[in-house]
Amino acid sequence: MSGKITCYLDCVSPYSYFALIYLDRYREALKSYNVDIDIVPVFLGGINVGSGNKPPWTLQAKADYSRYDSGRAKKYFGVPNVKTPAFFPILSLLPQRALVVIKAQHPGLFMSTFRSFFLEMWENGIDLSKPELLVQVLSKTFSDAQARELLEKANAPDWKQKLNDNTKEALDRGAFGCPWYWVINSNGQEEPFFGSDRFHYMWEYLGLPWKDIELPAAGRAKI
Repeated sequence: MSGKITCYLDCVSPYSYFALIYLDRYREALKSYNVDIDIVPVFLGGINVGSGNKPPWTLQAKADYSRYDSGRAKKYFGVPNVKTPAFFPILSLLPQRALVVIKAQHPGLFMSTFRSFFLEMWENGIDLSKPELLVQVLSKTFSDAQARELLEKANAPDWKQKLNDNTKEALDRGAFGCPWYWVINSNGQEEPFFGSDRFHYMWEYLGLPWKDIELPAAGRAKI
């Protein structure tokens, strides 16, 4: 069997962090079934504007619920130190453009850099929208010269346009938030998926032999 998962993510979204962790965890298993993963940096602010959606914290009921849901998600995905930084939300254009450059020019370091962006922002409280802080984070993976070059390219018109194009592609595929997925199965059928808790639907659509969550009856041995 074969298939492809195109996943649209923004470092400003903690649920994008959870999605990246999960897909990275099962990358080799998916590869064994000839399912490719393509991670695409997008600008979530542009998706919200383009789709007419509003961030969840702008609705009080969603904001109140989020503290429960995010706590459960942090535990499930194994990132208990995730916390909302004082400067949240940020304008994520600069770090997302940098990721577009890295994906094109340093593909072998793209996934690890994207994960580091999430970690630095959501666990270490680093404001990646500030150029001087972003270059410091980049310097942990790249040389100082490379980090400065990446920052310079992230401000260049061509790379700005590439992020715009990625965002438009997601919108054209129905996106109203992140993480957003466009999935092609072995029959050539294509469908969208949304969120960090819909992977079982995705595996079913791809025809993968996944295992459902089981609740053993009281008194039965745990499996």
